[in-house]
Amino acid sequence: MAFTRLYEQLSGMGPAWLPGAIAAGPATISALVAAGVGYGYDLLWVVVLSAPAGFVALLLAARLGTATERGIVRSVEDRLGKWWAWLLVVDTVIVAGVAQLLIMKGLADVSASLFGLVPPVWGVFWAVVLVVGLAGGGYRVAEIGAKVVVSAVVLVFVATLVVVPPDPAAAAAGLVPTTPPGAAVTVAGVLGGAVHITLVTMYTYTMRAREWGSDDYGLARFDAGASMLVAFGLYSLSIFLVVAGALGGRDVAPQAAAAAAALVPVAGSAAVTLFLVGILGAAVSTLGGNTVVPPFLLADKLGWGTTIDDGRYRALLAGTALVSAAGAFVGGSFIPLLVQALALGLVGTPFVLALVLYLLYDVPGGPPSRLLTGSGVILLGVTSVTAANAVRDTAATLTDGLAPIPAFVTLFAVVLGLATLALLALLVREWAAGWRRADRTPG
Repeated sequence: MAFTRLYEQLSGMGPAWLPGAIAAGPATISALVAAGVGYGYDLLWVVVLSAPAGFVALLLAARLGTATERGIVRSVEDRLGKWWAWLLVVDTVIVAGVAQLLIMKGLADVSASLFGLVPPVWGVFWAVVLVVGLAGGGYRVAEIGAKVVVSAVVLVFVATLVVVPPDPAAAAAGLVPTTPPGAAVTVAGVLGGAVHITLVTMYTYTMRAREWGSDDYGLARFDAGASMLVAFGLYSLSIFLVVAGALGGRDVAPQAAAAAAALVPVAGSAAVTLFLVGILGAAVSTLGGNTVVPPFLLADKLGWGTTIDDGRYRALLAGTALVSAAGAFVGGSFIPLLVQALALGLVGTPFVLALVLYLLYDVPGGPPSRLLTGSGVILLGVTSVTAANAVRDTAATLTDGLAPIPAFVTLFAVVLGLATLALLALLVREWAAGWRRADRTPG
């Protein structure tokens, strides 16, 4: 009986693997490489924290999605109004759009290194691949590809870790939470790889694609645990420990060629190729999932269908895929750029966590357990502080002039921070009103 139940859960899972594939992408690899190379084992604590934090975020999304049986945008509009819904859509589209461009930049650069030609050619090629794969095949194409690629990448790095074991004493010291000077953006990048606005919003939609409802919350919880706690946890921990052990403390920049040196004990002269192939596989998998995010939310807000059966949604999907080709024209090294993209994503995440907590206060079946609610509140606090530290370090560069990127990140953070505070004030007011009504109830 227990084996049968486990088989049913394993065969039924899937929606969390699309957010999991987005999490286990080149941006997360870049953040882990930057953390391991730049600070050795010092940031192991945030790597260990990231998978459970991502699991809590997906559980909150699972509880909301299965209880309401609709995507998050529609739930926000019904409960709070259209302007709150539009703010959520704009927040997600900005974060997902920046990530889309920079992930495509990484994919195009890696493709050019592996196969020749110039990055813009590869940007156009991969954009067309996205159009054919997603607009032609829909959600199941992305989900199946995500399972295969994420599982393969996890196995490669776990095997590497066995050959290159970590330093136990140094690793244990890295479990003490500390943020070295200048590490705030990197910390936000590592945490943002697992707790990200696109992952939370997307999970409410991928469950709808499977038609999961209130009776499927247990399956959704198992699905999120397998994807985030197990697969993503092994993935991120293995990459970080390998890189920190091999390169931590050395005076090298966290570029692709330098990071590949961590794989030399296993791959020898093929280390660079192996690392780039891993980046390429993760980028393809992540783009497949990330491309779906803006069209899902926009279509839901506009009242359109969220499957390729609706021509308008199909057009949004194809347009998002084609626009991503512009990322191949972005200059600079893709590793630090992707870390910045994750940090920006974390800035947009406390707002969506606050939205989910607010919506869960009044859903069919009652609010979530105290344990999940408390974990969600703690996660909201941790992401807010981490994002604020990253914004503080980014804003410090404004002293040299009004640089466009730091100015945009700061403004983005201020707008969403004020919206989050306003939302929390509404929630506290509703809680207080509920307590007053309970006090006046006889008996």
